[in-house]
Amino acid sequence: MCKQLLFIVALSGCFSAHSINIITNPSVKLYSLTTAQLRRIYSMRQTQWPDHQAIVVFVLPSKHPFHRDFSKKVLHMFPYQLDRIWNKLTYSGVGSAPIVVNSPEELIKAVSHTVGAIGYAENDIKNSQVHIVSIKG
Repeated sequence: MCKQLLFIVALSGCFSAHSINIITNPSVKLYSLTTAQLRRIYSMRQTQWPDHQAIVVFVLPSKHPFHRDFSKKVLHMFPYQLDRIWNKLTYSGVGSAPIVVNSPEELIKAVSHTVGAIGYAENDIKNSQVHIVSIKG
């Protein structure tokens, strides 16, 4: 019984865990970002890269499992918290929400074709037209 339970727990962990990469368009000349910087970017408080190029943020729908993993594991926020921030910015007229795409493949394609873009992808990314940025801290 114990072995079966251990097997089930191990198996369930394999299916829900995603390895997450932060990806940018090649026009972005950064090689690492801190968790705090990523939170500022995804909460739409940081709108420019250090070279004054506009940041274009792409995300998956809030209910997408990979978006939930990204929000919790990388930003240490729940997706509903991001939604609240984005809704407040949009409805107050102070800012705008990120661009939502339907699939991970579409997200990678959008980042690769948009100057100043940032997004996220699974570890097994096979697109050489995006840069992978490491996460510090």
